[in-house]
Amino acid sequence: MRLADDLSCAELVELVTEYVDGALDPCDRERFEQHLVVCDGCANHLEQMRSTIEVVGRLEEADVGDEMAAELLVAFRGWKAS
Repeated sequence: MRLADDLSCAELVELVTEYVDGALDPCDRERFEQHLVVCDGCANHLEQMRSTIEVVGRLEEADVGDEMAAELLVAFRGWKAS
């Protein structure tokens, strides 16, 4: 049974970027962190996101070739449109 205050896994996934950016309000941050304590899958998802941000953050523009840059632009435009 899920209490009204509990955060579902799907809700956590929607909030993970705001959490990492420190943009959640204190109530949502507390609900987010309480969910992480009891859900290994979501805790792993958060760590994967942090690792991805760290690795991608080290990339320089020169590290991404023209072909890959074009593919990424298409992917992000398609994602934003949907």
